[in-house]
Amino acid sequence: MNPRRALIVVAGAALSVALSFAGSRFIAPAFIADLERRANAARDAAGGQGVELVFRDRYGWQTRHPVLSGGRNLDVATRTRVAAAVAAVPGVGGVSWARERDGRMAAALPCQDDVETILETRTIRFSEASARIDPASERPLDEVAQALRPCVGSIIAVTGHTDAGGHPQANVALSLARAEAVRWALIGRGIPADGLRATGVGSKDPIAGLDPGDPANRRIEFSVIASAPVKPTPIDTPGPG
Repeated sequence: MNPRRALIVVAGAALSVALSFAGSRFIAPAFIADLERRANAARDAAGGQGVELVFRDRYGWQTRHPVLSGGRNLDVATRTRVAAAVAAVPGVGGVSWARERDGRMAAALPCQDDVETILETRTIRFSEASARIDPASERPLDEVAQALRPCVGSIIAVTGHTDAGGHPQANVALSLARAEAVRWALIGRGIPADGLRATGVGSKDPIAGLDPGDPANRRIEFSVIASAPVKPTPIDTPGPG
């Protein structure tokens, strides 16, 4: 093939992919907004007023797998009917109920409670202003890894936090580096890498009731999110180029 023609073909293919990706970025919000509107209507028709549907994951990414929360005054039969009605909305990929803990949502899987119980009395510590894990934290990490093993196959989110001291952007970078360090420590203890997600939020989410500058806000948290099969939809797959 003529080199110039080959270059044009490659460039055209790259442009097509780029346009498809850009198109999907613009389609996604409208798709989710419509999905959320129809899911809320299904919820209300099933008697689920007061139940909140969240179509974003903990990282802020739009998702077809809404998490349901609230509706504590509803009986089990109504909650089951509401979840079934939302799951039946075309385009919804699956639903799950969340529980409340300190004002934050977390998936209600058994190993979540086990990990939180461990971290109530033990802390994963780091060298000051560093992502190097303190040797004294090796034992708690062993216990966390053991507690997480029954939930292998789910998504395990590792989130790093800092106190409010220092520059906000530097805090986010440090919290992410620490979360990554813990992620690699768990991989070394036999937790599959493909199920671990590390993120850092800096100081924006202090412990309820604590001063944002309190050193106790320097922490690692774990959330276990039930996995769900993904089916291609306009939100998952770019349209034709």
